[in-house]
Amino acid sequence: MRRAKSSRPALNASWLASLDETERRGFLAKLTDAEWAHLHYDWRFWARPEQLLPPGDWRTCLWLAGRGWGKTRTGAEAIRALKEAGYHRLGLVAPTAADARHVMVEGESGLLAIAPPWDRPRYEPSLHRLTWSNGARATLYSAEDPDALRGPQFDAAWCDELAAWRRIRETFDMLQFGLRLGEAPRLLISTTPRPVPLIRELVARADVKVIRGHTDENAANLAPPFLEAVIGRYRGTRLGRQELDAEILDDNPDALWRRHDIERHRVSVPPQLVRIVVAVDPPATSGEQADACGIVVAGLGADRRFYVLADRSCRGLTPHQWASQAIAAYHTFGADRLIAEVNQGGDMVETIVRHIDPDIAFRAVRATRGKVLRAEPVSALYEQGRVSHLGIHAELEDQMVEFTPQRNGAGASPDRVDALVHGLCELMHGVGAEPRIRRL
Repeated sequence: MRRAKSSRPALNASWLASLDETERRGFLAKLTDAEWAHLHYDWRFWARPEQLLPPGDWRTCLWLAGRGWGKTRTGAEAIRALKEAGYHRLGLVAPTAADARHVMVEGESGLLAIAPPWDRPRYEPSLHRLTWSNGARATLYSAEDPDALRGPQFDAAWCDELAAWRRIRETFDMLQFGLRLGEAPRLLISTTPRPVPLIRELVARADVKVIRGHTDENAANLAPPFLEAVIGRYRGTRLGRQELDAEILDDNPDALWRRHDIERHRVSVPPQLVRIVVAVDPPATSGEQADACGIVVAGLGADRRFYVLADRSCRGLTPHQWASQAIAAYHTFGADRLIAEVNQGGDMVETIVRHIDPDIAFRAVRATRGKVLRAEPVSALYEQGRVSHLGIHAELEDQMVEFTPQRNGAGASPDRVDALVHGLCELMHGVGAEPRIRRL
């Protein structure tokens, strides 16, 4: 089996950009149509050095990079390079089946988009499979179903957004057992970091090639509104250091929640529940720049423990749209009640909800105490080990471990945390109620 190419050519995009206008036009004018086409699809020409497969005899390559750095394109191009080097049984694993299809395969930087017309794979969505003309085959998997990786074997695999996998340890372990074909199996990982144990372990391992990247490094290819609204808003914050600068951060000692308290009680199987609520923290304004509408689904278990079932928070929607989102969660989970803070919208919130669904069980919550005072009893539940998260709710959890008495959130409204607090407080008040068992 041939090694995948990893060295940069003498001619590349940086060299082309360094030419003056006359020299650049002269170079491009000499290209034939065929050369133009090949240049367009030559990743080694356009990529930044850290986006190419590294040299050496590594087994695992971990691209740990910020949002918008180009991780998906890098991973897809790495799979293409391995395929061209002779790797022929490839595994593609994403947080969900939808992510595998819509990001890794059909996305703007996915395998179909980067494929040259003369080497485009045949995609069979019903079989979760891509097949190239040389016989190489890539199969899609979801991190929500680790058992699907029992049996298949690969000579290379690509894990996208590993830190967001719901069943991260089980799925990753099953994948390791399947990487057993060929002379030099390769594992590619592209992810924005979160301080979960597996990410820390991979970074510390000597046999893992770690490549780090900041969002700023790809600024030339990012939309100006993104640079202004996201990078400008979060630069310098702890959340920005994680999501933009790709730092693996330890817990903020001043925060009301610790990641360890969340991680150690996480569950992957829905429990028996006696009560479910959908809690809503409406934004004060609407539009693309408005705070998110916090929507969190929580339940009380038959074991008298509390469970965070889903984070359906959304941004940039009208009041009618986010209310519809909350009502959809109410029906999806068979909730007993929808509760919403009405400090911002007053009676308007209930009016919108009942206009969409007149029969919904609704209760308005008017916050009379500060956010920190309301959050402290809920924080205590986590310290006591009485709350479990069903799967990973990355954005909610990141907001929780940044919530401090001095600064509520990372430069923005703690909308998800507010919804979480309202939901768990509602369930705490009903712990003594007569239970009725249901399953998700």
